[in-house]
Amino acid sequence: MVIIPDFQQLNERIASCSKDDVNQALQAEHPGIQGLAALLSPVASDMLPELARRSAEITARRFGRTIQLYAPVYLSSYCSNKCAYCGFSAENKIERRVLTMAEAEREMDILQERGFNHVLLVSGEAPSKLGVDYLEELARRTRDRFASITIEVQPLSTEEYTRLFQAGITGVAIYQETYERRVYDQVHLSGKKCDYDFRLESPARVAQAGMREVGIGALLGLADWRCEGLALGLHLAWLRKSFWRTGLTVSFPRLRPAEGDFQPLAVASEKDLGQLLFALRIYDHDVGLVLSTREEERFRNGMVGLGPTRYSAGSCTAPGGYTHPDFEGEQFSVGDHRSMAEVCASIQAKGHDPVRKDWDSAFQKGF
Repeated sequence: MVIIPDFQQLNERIASCSKDDVNQALQAEHPGIQGLAALLSPVASDMLPELARRSAEITARRFGRTIQLYAPVYLSSYCSNKCAYCGFSAENKIERRVLTMAEAEREMDILQERGFNHVLLVSGEAPSKLGVDYLEELARRTRDRFASITIEVQPLSTEEYTRLFQAGITGVAIYQETYERRVYDQVHLSGKKCDYDFRLESPARVAQAGMREVGIGALLGLADWRCEGLALGLHLAWLRKSFWRTGLTVSFPRLRPAEGDFQPLAVASEKDLGQLLFALRIYDHDVGLVLSTREEERFRNGMVGLGPTRYSAGSCTAPGGYTHPDFEGEQFSVGDHRSMAEVCASIQAKGHDPVRKDWDSAFQKGF
């Protein structure tokens, strides 16, 4: 199991870094965890142009001038957890729904018609409303229509992840929300999500099940973003060492307005997010970096080519929202409301290629 040190220790490690440490990390081929600490440090915040250039250079070398596009499909807004920051929290008085199999297929068909070949299936954490049987059936029905189907649902057992992989699910996103145990306990008020360690161990279970990809992340706005970044680096390094065959991604969700009006406990600005993203790219050249529609159009346009390798587009966070745009009950409000075509145009305007499909399940046959 990965060990995440206390945030006080992480903070002290970051705060001790000098400008020389940052320069060494920028020049190193593999900066290591101490180099990541330097790149996340307050000193490095005054060197963002240098970080951006180095991040862009590595991204171009490893990924070329491409950005993969995906869209989320929200399947259910039911949740048995009480999480202070989430619009789906069980205590919030919102309209709840779980899509029927036909409704879920229709949502996915709409995205396919819009040109998406990579989809992320999302639901609140309520296994009694939407469990493994539902996901397994939906995957079997739709797996031949998409290059990849990823899920972001409640943590599951290794055996359950194996079932879903065999059904056609290719990846799992499972965010720790915050690696700060004290804050984790503070914002997770009741429900199975209160178990910090079970959630922390989930990415390993995903990899053990044979999934092609595991996505991790921290919800920025709950604890110090610099320490979250260093914790992400430690988790990433452990996963890469333990499961070297598994593809890894990191997401950078920042708190957005949602039902319940939760206010961030630790603010992370766009500048902070940029530094975090650049630092992780310099630290790990091969990790996929995801920038979702939580962020504003202006910021996402500016980040093209500097580090992110995957963008969401045309997103709706309410179950059934693609079929019925007037549906309420969204998990959070998005920041970038552009369609897929508009996002593609902006990426192309920056001299990059929006990729709708870069992998086919046919390649898996025989393995």
